[in-house]
Amino acid sequence: MSGEKKDGTERLLTLTLGDEFFAMDIYTVREILDMTDITRIPQTPDYMAGVVNVRGTAVPVIDLRLKFGMEKGERTLNTRIVIVEIRHGETVSAIGAIADSVREVLELESAKIDPPPRMGATVSTDFLKGIGKHNGRFILTLDMDKVFSSEEIIDIAKARQELGQADAA
Repeated sequence: MSGEKKDGTERLLTLTLGDEFFAMDIYTVREILDMTDITRIPQTPDYMAGVVNVRGTAVPVIDLRLKFGMEKGERTLNTRIVIVEIRHGETVSAIGAIADSVREVLELESAKIDPPPRMGATVSTDFLKGIGKHNGRFILTLDMDKVFSSEEIIDIAKARQELGQADAA
């Protein structure tokens, strides 16, 4: 996951949450899964859907709609789990993100992606890299490393470790 850019363009995976279009750097995406059974972990926040088995490893999954304060979405044939790699210091963790649908990989010129707007002191937009425009629609580009706070990543790691210990028993 090198985060390479060529000729001032960014390669983005676009996805939807409700009627909104979001995008993430394609170089953070490990794989895209069809919706599958998710094992819920007790005493985790509502947006923490649980864990899925990815080739023998328990990968935490979050519901992006709930994380962003939206209503829980209905699962459809288009619902996907996007497995991304999140950096926290020197550590890289795999986390799944539920999206209503995954659309396409597109290239946007870096110069055409505006910085996120300032929404005032009470609204944080730190998790946004910027806002691009494609086919007449705004696309909110996510900084997946900042979608989660350090505490949340530590909590996810602890829950995953506890689940692994329970499986071993």
